[in-house]
Amino acid sequence: MRITDLDYVLPDELIAQEPLAKRDASRLLLLDVPTGSIEDHRFTELPQLLAPSLFIFNDTRVFPARLIGNKASGGRVELLLLRKATHGQDRWLAMGRSSKGLREGMDLTLCEGRLNARVLRVLEHGQLEVDLSSDAEVDRVIEEAGEVPLPPYIRRAASESDRGRYQTVYARNPGAVAAPTAGLHFTETTLSALEGAGHWSAYVTLHVGPGTFRPVQADTLDEHEMHEETYEVPATTAATIKRARDEGRPVVAVGTTVVRTLESCVGEDGMPSAGVGATRLFIRPPYRFRVVDHLVTNFHLPRSTLLALVMAFAGTELTRSGYRHAAEQRYRFYSYGDAMLVRRAPR
Repeated sequence: MRITDLDYVLPDELIAQEPLAKRDASRLLLLDVPTGSIEDHRFTELPQLLAPSLFIFNDTRVFPARLIGNKASGGRVELLLLRKATHGQDRWLAMGRSSKGLREGMDLTLCEGRLNARVLRVLEHGQLEVDLSSDAEVDRVIEEAGEVPLPPYIRRAASESDRGRYQTVYARNPGAVAAPTAGLHFTETTLSALEGAGHWSAYVTLHVGPGTFRPVQADTLDEHEMHEETYEVPATTAATIKRARDEGRPVVAVGTTVVRTLESCVGEDGMPSAGVGATRLFIRPPYRFRVVDHLVTNFHLPRSTLLALVMAFAGTELTRSGYRHAAEQRYRFYSYGDAMLVRRAPR
């Protein structure tokens, strides 16, 4: 595929800037791959749109990774924390932004003086290694004083309400700098409705990194390099997937992060293995999916790896038709927008 294959027209006013008052009040576009049909639904109808299945969720938790402050010279600086560089210490991998760039040895004052940072190394791809220090516990200061790292297409400052709203109701493992947005539509009521309709649930963890927003820059998708993201598949989840397969129960991935997690650790027998790992898997057409049968996802940016994954799953032309339909019907796009269900033929 070429990068231009991932283009589509989207009016700016369809990019959701705020979440809906109720998570499950969003719309749901159904793409049915076997028939090629496109249907408009409400998200609350999801339990009835699939036969009893196994829904797999990403339980990563977004942490307030955006730190604002100043250089010693007074210039404004922004750090986006990615993950700890050294376990048990306060050295972090981060991405930095300032008017004149950041250099090794620079001292920074962050979060209105509550946190200090020294740039230890300048790395590739705009990353830094920084050492954080504070009079209080560093992790606690980050949690209290850091900002929610909203995506760049949300053109407003993060509010206090985003701390809860830009988070799934089942988030429990901190480490993501972006939410697995397909999960933002689910409420405790929705989860209960799934169970009541005969569906099962299981969880994996993939800590979403900033690469999820990085557009493909190369002319062809084969030239694009994915950022690494860490994941964990619990033994109970691997066992539940095997049981579902044995019973002929479809596997539903809630979000592209779940797809990448399961497809990254699948064995020759078509079963994902339990454990911790890291993935740079870039799924684009053509691709043979070995674990996932159906997909719940949001609407993604043009020229993004996430859109390429959806095209691989639903088919390029049906995806394009679905996106055109969604724009014509005034669906809300991106992280705080509406949802899509891609339903494929049973195995």
